[in-house]
Amino acid sequence: MEKIWLESYPKGVPAEINPDSYRSLVEIFEDVCHQYSDRPAISNFGITLTYRQLDHYSKAVTAYFQQTLQLKKGDRVAIMLPNILQYPIIVLGALRAGLIIVNVNPLYTVPELIHQLEDSAAQAIVVLANFAATVEKALPSLSVKNIIVTEIGDLFPHAKAWFFHFYLKYIKKKIPELQIPSPIYFKEMLAQGEKLPLEHVTVDAQDIAFLQYTGGTTGVAKGAMLTHRNMVANVLQAEAWFSQVFKPGQEIMITALPLYHIFSLLANFLFISKIGGLSVLITNPRDVSQTVREIARFKFSVITGVNTLFNVLLHYPKFAKLDFSALKITLGGGMAVQRAVAEKWQSVTGVPLLEAFGLTEASPAVTINPTNLKAYNGTIGLPISSTDIAILDDAGNEVPLGKAGELAIKGPQVMRGYWQNPLETQKVFTKDGWLLTGDIASVNPHGFVSILERKKDMVLVSGFNVYPNEIEDVLMRMPGVLEAAVIGVPDEQSGQAVKAFIVKKDPGLTEDDVMRFCRENLTGYKLPKHVEFRDELPKSNVGKILRRALR
Repeated sequence: MEKIWLESYPKGVPAEINPDSYRSLVEIFEDVCHQYSDRPAISNFGITLTYRQLDHYSKAVTAYFQQTLQLKKGDRVAIMLPNILQYPIIVLGALRAGLIIVNVNPLYTVPELIHQLEDSAAQAIVVLANFAATVEKALPSLSVKNIIVTEIGDLFPHAKAWFFHFYLKYIKKKIPELQIPSPIYFKEMLAQGEKLPLEHVTVDAQDIAFLQYTGGTTGVAKGAMLTHRNMVANVLQAEAWFSQVFKPGQEIMITALPLYHIFSLLANFLFISKIGGLSVLITNPRDVSQTVREIARFKFSVITGVNTLFNVLLHYPKFAKLDFSALKITLGGGMAVQRAVAEKWQSVTGVPLLEAFGLTEASPAVTINPTNLKAYNGTIGLPISSTDIAILDDAGNEVPLGKAGELAIKGPQVMRGYWQNPLETQKVFTKDGWLLTGDIASVNPHGFVSILERKKDMVLVSGFNVYPNEIEDVLMRMPGVLEAAVIGVPDEQSGQAVKAFIVKKDPGLTEDDVMRFCRENLTGYKLPKHVEFRDELPKSNVGKILRRALR
């Protein structure tokens, strides 16, 4: 496709970036830690570490990995942590040692954990004590040799650390008694690592930085091989996109999405670090009151999230009373942003909610709305620098401009393939090297991309394509609706029918109210045939509504 989107780029955003201007993420971090050494880097529960401290602690981790655990370049280390200070330290320490990071969701079940650790052949895992019982139960089926256990307060001052330990272990009962043989404790690891020599490891562009597992909602999770060049490219693409808005060394980003998720990993850690910003880590965003209290401590300039997070914040009364005077950018991804949520967000904060699109296999950013956007526009934005897109039909041919088809992409951020899985790799790449996203999309004459639906989620009603995103967007405009999800269900007359699941905001909301509103806003074949009210909807670890679970 001709790059018609370049005409819509904000002034100063380049058409191309140079993904080879850095050899690796390590090279970026070493520059950053030197340039912004005394600037705050990460903050959590009121404790802030500078880039100098991040550099110091991560070197101790590197030395320990090398000297004590005898881990070599290319070995895999799993990280099973929520958003706490230890996460970026472990990541940087592992990357410096040339290790491959396997991000693990702390809420995984035992079978999910076993699959990921055995598939990646991880030699070590770092786990928060709160979740270490899962590792303990999985141990008989695991070959992992080194288990490193940490607690939330391990980098806090002594009194605060003691309080957190006592509260979580004895009051909240969140830290179980463990029977893990010969565990390594993070505090001891740091203390020993600080005394050990550090060996320089040459990390190159084509070395794998992350095995980022994906596809768990559609089948067995696969490890996307994201190289240092992939990740460097996406960092530089993000930097180019926001260069006219963000000032180096001055930005404060709220990090409520977990860093083990690719969106947050790239945007809220790797990118914000590249420009010397501060990432404020929210450990448990489900605790809305604590989240808002933590946000209130900072004059933040950027916040990222998914639609459900923004919706929850908007329905918490104290959120609207926060100081939004420094807020420059709100970035939404991970799932479709709904118009009702975006418009309310702008009315409360004064800043438009910019929708972006990406996928794990692309490190993840592919398209982002321009920073000069005045209001929500219903699209996922423009392809970012050095990114090509195509809209393909089922035969792999490009469709005319404006027509719907599967979104395919090329760019330096696209993964090498799936770890030890050439068959699945072959399925997602065309013969011409396009990565197939599985999303039905269209492009308008100005280059803006609209996602109509996940290919697998589209509903076929009497031969007509029905896109659940569209119906959900309509439902969310109803004053009495808090959350909504739509799926297709079998139907004798039409093949499939639309079913809506709704969480009420107004207890008095009825099915008749829903149908009346839908008739006013949707054509006949798009109307829900079934409406089910629920107390809550199933969600992923980042808050994305899981239609598969509803099906």
